[in-house]
Amino acid sequence: MDFKNLISHCKEYGFIYQSSEIYDGLSAVYDYGPYGSELKNNIKQYWWKSMVQMHENIVGIDAAIFMHPKTWKASGHVDAFNDPLVDNKDSKKRYRADQLIEEYAEKIEAKIQKEVEKAKEKFGDSFDEAMYRQTNPRCLERQAEIDKVLGDLAEAMKTSDMAGLGQLIADLNITDPESGSKNWTEVRQFNLMFNTQLGNIAGEEGKLYLRPETAQGIFVNFLNVQKSTRQKIPFGIAQIGKAFRNEIVARQFIFRMREFEQMEMQFFIRPGEEMKWYEYWKETRLKWHLALGTPAEKLRFHDHDNLAHYANAAVDIQFDFPFGFRELEGIHSRTDFDLSQHQALSGKKLQYFDPELNENYVPFVVETSIGCDRMFLAMMSQALKQETVPDADGKESTRDVLKLHPCLAPVKVAVLPLLKNKEELTKAAGEVFNKLKTKFLCQYDEKDAIGRRYRRQDAIGTPYCVTIDFETLENNTVTLRDRDTLEQIRIGIDEIAGIVGEKIDFSNIL
Repeated sequence: MDFKNLISHCKEYGFIYQSSEIYDGLSAVYDYGPYGSELKNNIKQYWWKSMVQMHENIVGIDAAIFMHPKTWKASGHVDAFNDPLVDNKDSKKRYRADQLIEEYAEKIEAKIQKEVEKAKEKFGDSFDEAMYRQTNPRCLERQAEIDKVLGDLAEAMKTSDMAGLGQLIADLNITDPESGSKNWTEVRQFNLMFNTQLGNIAGEEGKLYLRPETAQGIFVNFLNVQKSTRQKIPFGIAQIGKAFRNEIVARQFIFRMREFEQMEMQFFIRPGEEMKWYEYWKETRLKWHLALGTPAEKLRFHDHDNLAHYANAAVDIQFDFPFGFRELEGIHSRTDFDLSQHQALSGKKLQYFDPELNENYVPFVVETSIGCDRMFLAMMSQALKQETVPDADGKESTRDVLKLHPCLAPVKVAVLPLLKNKEELTKAAGEVFNKLKTKFLCQYDEKDAIGRRYRRQDAIGTPYCVTIDFETLENNTVTLRDRDTLEQIRIGIDEIAGIVGEKIDFSNIL
């Protein structure tokens, strides 16, 4: 299903609304509706259980959004948390210079892919894509151009060479995506942090920032957590929380927002062991995504061309969104940068005494960081399907169905009386609903024909519908309908909780 339909489905069925919509909305800020908030909570629960519950050496915290301003000086965000900004003088549109150049490279990759598809059709089953890419002159020429463009971009980003980025845009004849104009301003740095004032203290002294990431709340609490939980290295600290970035170009729905939620874990290790744990967390996090039924071809690793100032290795797990492969999760080897910086600026020792080595040291860190909102978008875009299915009368009709993993589905069971004007059926359905609602989130629905109610539940991703009919009144059995297979089976009322509970249990995927 295309991206526009996905966005309208999210609004129509109560997953996501534009923030402050009655006042014409606020750009790049969104509210999660009744079903969206349930799905988001289930994603967070899956992440938390897999990180904290499944690892005896990982614990969780919930740090404050406001932190001492020196935190962001030490972390490098005050001086280095910038995006390169460029405006088009004709369209008056603002862009990130690095993204314009990356999109230029993506267009060349699309041309290579077109060549590959043509060759695939021509040669059929005997076609070897890797060999073709390595030997076809046009593919090689285009790949060399991509490598040069991305190499020049990485170099300019590494040295914060704004003039170099501007020159690259000019040399590549990059045009404004909306107007086609090449009339660009100079590229300049733009700090992404929001700031506010602390109480009635004016000026620099009272300056506070809305945190641009949740990681620093973990680093400043490193010793507090280690001592109070008596953890030995290696150990991790996990956190889910809001972060804020004043994005220049916030777009693609909830993919890039100004207020978003992160699920981060910082894993503290001995210096010199970072690459072992970096590889471990790469594989572990990929398995986490695959366990939800995400097809392997929808995910890929992408090594960073331009490493952040704190990292000695970094990779993204990219997901194939409706607008192409983009970052879903990052795994970074952060060295001892953060703890060393906080130790230097605060004057407080942030070291660990290792009883096995009989020495003190500042630990190294491997980070896993995933955007909760991006994970939400990945799950929605992967799960939403349009299908042709048989109706009750044998004819075919189209349904929009959200094939979420049952563990993540907002509503687990819908309880539906066959007819709403038969009091004995609605009464029996109400009793079944009351019995099930203590175990998982259920929904009772008696409005419209049964077929339309099934369609409504399919559209919000409910894995099971329980229908109460006249046979229920005779023998206490109901019809249990499966969202994906459409199979309907007859079971006893007392069996519903066990059958559904087993399917939606997180232990199936942990």
